[in-house]
Amino acid sequence: MVRRFENTGYWTLILGGSSGLGLASAKKLASEGMNICIIHRNPRAEMEMINRGFAKIQNENIQFLSLNKDILNLQHQQDILSELKTVVGKEGKIRCLLHSIAKGNLKPMIGSEHESLSTDDFSITLHAMATSLYDWTKLLFNENLFAEDARILAFTSEGSTKPIHNYAAVSAAKAALEAISRNIALEFAPFGLRCNCIQAGVTDTRSLQMIPGSKEIKEQSKKRNPFKRLTTAEDVADVVSLLCQDEASWINGCVIPVDGGEHLG
Repeated sequence: MVRRFENTGYWTLILGGSSGLGLASAKKLASEGMNICIIHRNPRAEMEMINRGFAKIQNENIQFLSLNKDILNLQHQQDILSELKTVVGKEGKIRCLLHSIAKGNLKPMIGSEHESLSTDDFSITLHAMATSLYDWTKLLFNENLFAEDARILAFTSEGSTKPIHNYAAVSAAKAALEAISRNIALEFAPFGLRCNCIQAGVTDTRSLQMIPGSKEIKEQSKKRNPFKRLTTAEDVADVVSLLCQDEASWINGCVIPVDGGEHLG
């Protein structure tokens, strides 16, 4: 393994990296010498399993920080920034901000008042899965924590343009995430920031398993995919790594499909 980020002082800050695409990306980047900070929100009962995943990252001989805090809470945000500045130090810089938050409401639009989507459900989902990207970009920017050539990446899905049952709130959030990403790409470019979305193919993560009808979604995706398999978290992590490399500096404001051609079907 080429440790291309070793001795650079670079860090990746991952919002929501305790499992799935975020964790796979952390492992990949750590194996290449990138220092890793993961902010996650998990109950104590899940921490034994999560810490096993984190141990693999720490074994890569990099600096590692994990904080079990709410990235949407204003006080927690300040606590995170304080700890981050201490660990990163004067010489370190954040090369990549990776948005991997999966906190979306999966209610249907039709049903009783308590069973169907409300305006609040949309608002909470939009904040967690879309506008928080801007919040954290601005927080790190204001604290001068980004590297001179920094990469902001966010995970989107085909649901941003395609309706899926019980996915309306998340679909709206993904569409907003892509729009926010494009504007970050435009307005922060003069300060050295590049911003892109990765549209992962259907991946068998905990987030997918929470969607009603996920089994059928997986079967249909295999049929549509030219390679007749699902996307893996490692497939996506490989592209996160590619976009963090120097040679990817001219990729900005894009939504990049990482699905083996699934979107063609």
